[in-house]
Amino acid sequence: MNSNDIIYYPLMTESASLMVEMDNKLIFIVNLKAHKNDIKRAVEELYDVKVQKVTLLITPQGEKKAFVKLQPDFKASDVAIKLGLL
Repeated sequence: MNSNDIIYYPLMTESASLMVEMDNKLIFIVNLKAHKNDIKRAVEELYDVKVQKVTLLITPQGEKKAFVKLQPDFKASDVAIKLGLL
């Protein structure tokens, strides 16, 4: 899969902005068929960061939500600013 086919868009809600600041996490809506390793590779390619951990969740609307924790060397707030989310 292509990186652009895996990650649909970043999600920014009030709780997501707290995760960016407190936990160094970003939240994305991703392809239902994507696995954790696919998402990790796609985020690292698209945003030039290193990923520490990926957690997945299927929403009641049928979307797959990926919580991506970045390595301590990288700041989620910097990526969110580049994406225009903060």
